Amino acid sequence: MVGYDPEAKCVSTLEAAAAGSAAGLVNRVCVSPLDVIKIRFQLQIEQLSSRNPLAKYHGILQAAQRILREEGLFAFWKGHVPAQFLSVGYGAVQFMVFESLTKLVHNITSYSARDSFVHFVCGGVAACTATVAVQPVDTLRTRFAAQGEPKIYHSLRHAVVTMYRTEGRWTFYRGLTPTIIAVFPYAGLQFSFYNIFQQFSEWMIPAEGKKAGNVKNLVCGSCAGIISKTLTYPFDLFKKRLQVGGFEQARAAFGQVRTYRGLLDCVRQIMREEGPGGFFKGLSPSLLKAAVSTGLIFFWYELFCSLLCTLKSTDITKKKRS
Repeated sequence: MVGYDPEAKCVSTLEAAAAGSAAGLVNRVCVSPLDVIKIRFQLQIEQLSSRNPLAKYHGILQAAQRILREEGLFAFWKGHVPAQFLSVGYGAVQFMVFESLTKLVHNITSYSARDSFVHFVCGGVAACTATVAVQPVDTLRTRFAAQGEPKIYHSLRHAVVTMYRTEGRWTFYRGLTPTIIAVFPYAGLQFSFYNIFQQFSEWMIPAEGKKAGNVKNLVCGSCAGIISKTLTYPFDLFKKRLQVGGFEQARAAFGQVRTYRGLLDCVRQIMREEGPGGFFKGLSPSLLKAAVSTGLIFFWYELFCSLLCTLKSTDITKKKRS
């Protein structure tokens, strides 16, 4: 159901946006703790190792225990309000644009809307569009998740006003360049591999075993998320480092801080000070999050689309009877 299906013709563009929003909202609640841990890992300059006495975090379980002990349970949902705006907005724009593009490709070209390459290109374009739309909210979410105690920002409104007054309006688009560079292949690979795994499962699973479609969607989405995240991970790290520029005071409690003049300077400094492994800090929670998040986002999207189709079919049946 992900992507235009000329045979189904069930979900409209607006319904795809609604299903994407609902999927993003539910998904964000589930993966927020992993996201907070991942961001903390990405922003730590020190090596992620228990052998380094200066390292605040060095493992998923240790980081979770330390955050819980020092900041409380709700710290795992720091920045949750802007994160929900991000998820709902991103999900709506991404799936709406994706469904529209696959339909357009099917109608005006010789390519099939179910082709994996079409899903790669349309998925990349849809994600870039959604990223530009929600980048300011993403920056706010990163700032909230990254700050320690005492807090620099006390509310969403306070953060927006403070950032605008002290750093200017373009601060909300910090890290946009590496984000755009990374999001096209990342999302493109997500949609493409999800399509490939779906087609493979249809070929492998017998007809009587296809009743467990929701589980299949979850597994296909998880596999697609792991592959796409691994291939594009360094750019996500660059984005996070750039987004907290000018935010050094709130980062002091977590260890060393660095200031980067741009994407290339960020790459050079990480390579010089942290080595090649620095580009993959936080990969383990990120892969775990990617597996859970991507699996769930496709799972919920397909489920909400199915519910919408069922409701429409029920309404049509009632109208025919009356």
